[in-house]
Amino acid sequence: MGRPGDPPEGTPEGTPGGGGKSDDEYRSVVFDESFVRAARLQEFSAQERITDHTPAVRRAPVLRHTLTRQAVLLVVLILVAFGTAIYMGVRSPYPGTPLARHVDPLRMTVLPLAPAGKVPGARTADELYARSPAVHFQKGARGIPVAAHPAATAHFSDSQVSGALGIAKDYLVDSSLHPDTLTGGAVRDVRSLVDPQQLDQFDKSFRTPTADGQHAATGWLVRFDPEQTALADTEVRVRGTLHVAETDPNTLEVTTDHTFVYAVRPAHGSAEVSLFTVRRELRFRFDREDLRNHQAEVLVSTVQAGPASCADSTADHLRPLFADESAKKGGPAGTDPYATGDASAALCGALAPGAQPSAAAQPSA
Repeated sequence: MGRPGDPPEGTPEGTPGGGGKSDDEYRSVVFDESFVRAARLQEFSAQERITDHTPAVRRAPVLRHTLTRQAVLLVVLILVAFGTAIYMGVRSPYPGTPLARHVDPLRMTVLPLAPAGKVPGARTADELYARSPAVHFQKGARGIPVAAHPAATAHFSDSQVSGALGIAKDYLVDSSLHPDTLTGGAVRDVRSLVDPQQLDQFDKSFRTPTADGQHAATGWLVRFDPEQTALADTEVRVRGTLHVAETDPNTLEVTTDHTFVYAVRPAHGSAEVSLFTVRRELRFRFDREDLRNHQAEVLVSTVQAGPASCADSTADHLRPLFADESAKKGGPAGTDPYATGDASAALCGALAPGAQPSAAAQPSA
């Protein structure tokens, strides 16, 4: 008989107390509470349910939250580049450089000076220099002195001011004293000192020289036609001044005023030596980019040169009158005051007698 409380049919087989296995037989598979709490539940898919060899427990994949080595390296490089950019911006010695730059074209005037009579001459250049106002001028670049320790301005350091003066001197030396420049040779040394935004004007002045106030080659530099003029002495006599001033917080200007005296003779023949005098007044402008690049904006060039003939063109070369020559008859082409264009294109002046060497002393009887 069944025990009290058992179903009429008896205890089902397979349940504790039934005709199946006893409680003692299942005692070894009873799980305690800690085991149950630690157990992981896994719901099987439909495919897993119908597969005979499906593993009882499927391990869920573990998510990886770490970045790859390449990603970490990329982040580090970006941070280093960003930090370097900030550091260079803070440490830059040229703050405030404007992003957009405007450079004015060079405005130039070339004024030939005609002598009243014949041009004095001598056998040697030294003899002429001794009788001329250039007797005490320095030779070559020594005649263009630059202060060793110029004073700083409100927004430019003394080294920046010195740099501007140095660039101006380099321009004067390369454009007024270098033998290759004077004899019509290469102009690349002068060109390398010109601000890039003026190079189109510079190149046009040598490609098609024109006396229009902007495109005369002689407004940029001193040069003679080698087919007509030869240097009798390569040591040019020079005297002049340089002045620097700050025009705004981003700009320095250097003004130069120098007189250059050249000993010349005809390229062919054995004529006597004569002196040719060129006064050049130049105004340069420098922003911080020009100072970094060792370049200058050439704003104004005023040239007075003689003895020369007013009838000769001076747009491409300066054309000295030689010993015993006089100015050619006639002058520049007629000027029409009603015409438009540059008003200085037909200028000409008279060379003062005192600007030439005095007459040679006559030997006593």
